[in-house]
Amino acid sequence: MARKLFYRLISAYLLIQSPLLWADWLDQYPDSAQLWYQPAADKVAARAADHENLGRAKAKNIILFVGDGMGVSTITAARIFAGQQKGLQGEEYELSFDRFPYTGLSRTYNTNMQTPDSAGTMTALVTGVKSKAGVLSVNDKTLRQNCASQKGNELLSALALAEIAGKSTGIVSTARVTHATPAATYAHSVERNWENDSEMPAEASAQGCEDIASQLIGFDLRLNQYVSAHAQNRKIKKGTLKSIDGPDVVLGGGLRNFLPGDKTVSFGDVQVKGKRKDGRNLIAEWQQKYPNGKFVSSSAGLKQAVAARPEKLFGLFSESHMAYDARRKQMSEDSAVQAKQPSLVEMTEAAIEMLAQNNKGFFLMVEAGRIDHAHHAGNAFNALSDTVALSDAVAAAVRKTSKQDTLIIVTADHSHVFTIAGYPQRGNPILGKVISPDDSGLPQTKFSLDANGNPYTTLGYMNGRGMAFNPGNADADKRYNQPINTGRQNILSIATEDMGYHQEALVGMGSETHGGEDVAIYGVGPGAYLLSGSHEQNVIFHVMNYAGALVSGAEQALEK
Repeated sequence: MARKLFYRLISAYLLIQSPLLWADWLDQYPDSAQLWYQPAADKVAARAADHENLGRAKAKNIILFVGDGMGVSTITAARIFAGQQKGLQGEEYELSFDRFPYTGLSRTYNTNMQTPDSAGTMTALVTGVKSKAGVLSVNDKTLRQNCASQKGNELLSALALAEIAGKSTGIVSTARVTHATPAATYAHSVERNWENDSEMPAEASAQGCEDIASQLIGFDLRLNQYVSAHAQNRKIKKGTLKSIDGPDVVLGGGLRNFLPGDKTVSFGDVQVKGKRKDGRNLIAEWQQKYPNGKFVSSSAGLKQAVAARPEKLFGLFSESHMAYDARRKQMSEDSAVQAKQPSLVEMTEAAIEMLAQNNKGFFLMVEAGRIDHAHHAGNAFNALSDTVALSDAVAAAVRKTSKQDTLIIVTADHSHVFTIAGYPQRGNPILGKVISPDDSGLPQTKFSLDANGNPYTTLGYMNGRGMAFNPGNADADKRYNQPINTGRQNILSIATEDMGYHQEALVGMGSETHGGEDVAIYGVGPGAYLLSGSHEQNVIFHVMNYAGALVSGAEQALEK
């Protein structure tokens, strides 16, 4: 039944672009629909059948937390980092999601990549179908950057299904909201970098492909086109669904992708120069579209908006990505910085308060996007700090919801080549140089030395730009302005615990890369037990679908 429902949904959706009969589409597209979707759905159903004593999972609300690049080594180091900040040895500390009752593992490879990228992995997480690297919510029949290959290969996301089913929907990210992870929830694109129209080749635009920022503003129109096509295909008298009115909450960074590039636009004390070449001001278009909605660009504005309970909430707090959490705290303490950015906790709480007003429930995706960016820059301090910020946001979500009706999942899209090594003694500063106990196990005070007589740190990277020291600098991206400096360095006199220290790396590259190993999944609430075990990454969608009845809820809405 689940298979038939999904095929009916997807085939109708594809009629928007191509007048195919359901059987014709199925013949053309056997790989992702059958090889990826159905085995995952069957696995979840079988697991549920084996645990009938737990009853049918019923999740009114679903919150998917994605720590971008949050591999297992990152979680371990962040746990110690957080504990040591509280004066503990660190190893015994628990992050908020460490206390969740169910855990599992997720295999993150893309259909064409052993070590994946965020676009393909997030597509798997929110559509139930694995796909290629670099593409968003389209199947692997597509060719990256080939607009013509996109038509007829789009995939419905969990957020889209929730919209059809009448749930409220939200997107929160510390990255640009047009970046790969958040974009996969609402956009279809054969190129993750087409965040605004100036990034697209003229040929793609001429062929009808739409940039990602524009797709966010027009999400409801496209999805209602789907409803009309679905109704027409099944000879149902159905126009548009009132429930499909676009995401109710969008919070994050990326203002430049929504504004024209020929002028500077003011948002309070913030001046932003856009990147769009089509002259459109998508913020103004959103405000005209939702006159009872509220657009905000600061932490204070966010608080005021939530208190007023607008019908829609759109918040963009930076020109590009939001600040690293450590940098955000510095900005909050600086009286010269007028437009202060909200924390991930504040955005998560705001989103839940807004979305919880719908008695049908909600779907919310929250991304800690800058964990990934700090790792790419080879800066463990910011990666761990932003992981702790994610843990705090998860704790806030637990406080504001009930495990009786809310499924909360915490996972990562992929890992990084980030290592913990060197036999440091218990309680050794996680960002510090290694000090090992003596042969009897007694603690020591002298640094351990390598074969060349030099000290070394517990944390390091397999590849990347290598060691750099920018004391007190919480903006890890400044590393890209400095030369690559790989291999062993003399770090004896360098304060490696400083936020501006970038760890050593072995292989020199423009930026550190993702890792290919499994990542962890943590779950609490209805259906969370289905996450236990070792899974293909796309199984996570099917757990959300089973627990929250997303497909069946969408079908019921379309049949009314």
